[in-house]
Amino acid sequence: MTEKISSIETGVNAIKACVKTLPLSPGVYRMISEKDEVLYVGKAKALKNRVRSYTHFDKLPHRLQRMVSMTRRMEIINTHTEAEALILEADLIKKFKPRYNILLRDDKSFPYILLREDHPYPQVLKHRGTKKIKGSYFGPYPSAGDVNRTIEILQRVFLLRNCSDSYFNNRKRPCLQYHIKRCTAPCVGKVSAPEYAQQVGGARAFMEGKSRQVQDDLTAAMQEASAAMDYESAAEYRDRIKTLTSVQARYDINVEISNADIIAMIQREGVTCIQVFFYRGGRNLGNKSYFPRHAKDDDPSDIMAAFIAQFYLSKSIPKEVVVNHDLLEQGLFEQVLSEKAGHKVNVILPKRGKYKTAIDFVATNARQALDRHLSQNATRTKLREGVADLFDLDDLPKRIEVYDNSHISGTNMVGGMIVEGEEGFLKKAYRKFNIKTADKSDDYGMMREVITRRFKRALKEGDGVGSENWPDLLLIDGGAGQLSSVREVLEDLGILDDVTVVAIAKGEDRNAGREKFFMINRPMFQLPINDPVLQYLQRLRDEAHRFAIGAHRTRRKNAMTTSPLDGVEGIGGKRKKALLLHFGSAKAVADAGVDELSKVEGISRATAQKIYDFFHDA
Repeated sequence: MTEKISSIETGVNAIKACVKTLPLSPGVYRMISEKDEVLYVGKAKALKNRVRSYTHFDKLPHRLQRMVSMTRRMEIINTHTEAEALILEADLIKKFKPRYNILLRDDKSFPYILLREDHPYPQVLKHRGTKKIKGSYFGPYPSAGDVNRTIEILQRVFLLRNCSDSYFNNRKRPCLQYHIKRCTAPCVGKVSAPEYAQQVGGARAFMEGKSRQVQDDLTAAMQEASAAMDYESAAEYRDRIKTLTSVQARYDINVEISNADIIAMIQREGVTCIQVFFYRGGRNLGNKSYFPRHAKDDDPSDIMAAFIAQFYLSKSIPKEVVVNHDLLEQGLFEQVLSEKAGHKVNVILPKRGKYKTAIDFVATNARQALDRHLSQNATRTKLREGVADLFDLDDLPKRIEVYDNSHISGTNMVGGMIVEGEEGFLKKAYRKFNIKTADKSDDYGMMREVITRRFKRALKEGDGVGSENWPDLLLIDGGAGQLSSVREVLEDLGILDDVTVVAIAKGEDRNAGREKFFMINRPMFQLPINDPVLQYLQRLRDEAHRFAIGAHRTRRKNAMTTSPLDGVEGIGGKRKKALLLHFGSAKAVADAGVDELSKVEGISRATAQKIYDFFHDA
């Protein structure tokens, strides 16, 4: 108890010392722990007043009291305006992912459709990342699948090419896309530049929301072809109109919304689902669900504000952002979003009309997504309860690490570690280990090396027992021998009693369902073939196996594409190419003498001597 009071006093005193030097101006503050972990990032219109509020310890929520007790110092960044502070706060939250901030965990960029404008015959393709290529960008789309489906529509209706320039330039005859009526084959002159430009214009009009106009143009062209008794062309136009009509039925919306993101938030059981629908050019491009990390007592307005600030940090911003919860600083958000977008942005909380219809529809989808999420979590919790009972754990495991090795006859040896948290696989926590010291085909030695490197590093970096990155359960793909190897390492590091280790070995004939389990100081045991906990553990083991094999294949592929010449100092790509063209192989280069080497274009006598010495250990 005395220790806890001392920790609180230390934290409060650290904040008080910082308050003395703070101005009454905007800025961003960071609370830092004893281990230099960023605990929290916040912004303030008046730094002194905002940070001083943390010194009134008894008035703080329990969660913030824990944060203050862990704080040992603060870092301050002054900004000119509160708008700058808001942007910087979101940027730092994304960078440090502090444990006490509301956090948008899935912040991947969205894909776009790019209609290139740097080629006489524009290409349509999927694009993700910075918009460096000259052209028209349409989106964002929630997933690559949505982009691929739309590109397929553009090919079927407007017959645009999607091949690369190099492929385009080297064609001598039409490819399959032409024969299945997905392209007009501009690569071999089957269509003129003006005609292809007309196709591109139709595609652009469609992407801008003018699909009715496009359909009218295609209908007119079909009737014209029919009048001229060109029935084959008329039939092609008919098929394209059918495709366009089916697309309109799927994508056209019932309310007239042109350019907006509709964002609805639903909460239950301390979990929040935020659903975003993207409307561009009067079309619904799709939707995506988010489940931000936050404390159960966080205010809904704070969660919505944090989501919008982090969500639009690196994403395009429409003219209107429609929400179903108040933003306490709505004017500030409109100012920041408008500055980032380069155009006026309105944040709307609708009470009636088309936006109210849209937000209610999105909220219904968010509610259904939350129901599914909670159901999946309940199932996962039940399975983890089964794991805790099976392996005699004191509590439900919050972090499970699974290990597997992969190699072929001792070559390109790789160890893989996958991690499952309370809400599923934590892909960002996965690790691969290129085996450096273990003997070839020594599976036990490989496992010893992997476990040693994993936990030595954790202890060195302060991620020991009690940290959020410390596992509750190690699941090893192997039998009693692998378990013994891991036990030796953990004993040497003095942490054997701080983590539960289980080895899972395939049973007779390596059939799934006959797995054998090995634990320290416990006889081998098996589970019934249809046991849900067994199936859950199999999924974890299979994911580790998949990851390890993938890492091994990548290493093997890289090894196949490397050359002994890569190790010769001063030999770049151009000289390496010249040597290989002259001699035919790296082995022939290694066997060549100085005189032969110096005959190669670009290889001086001194360089030839350097190459010869490299291969002959001179």
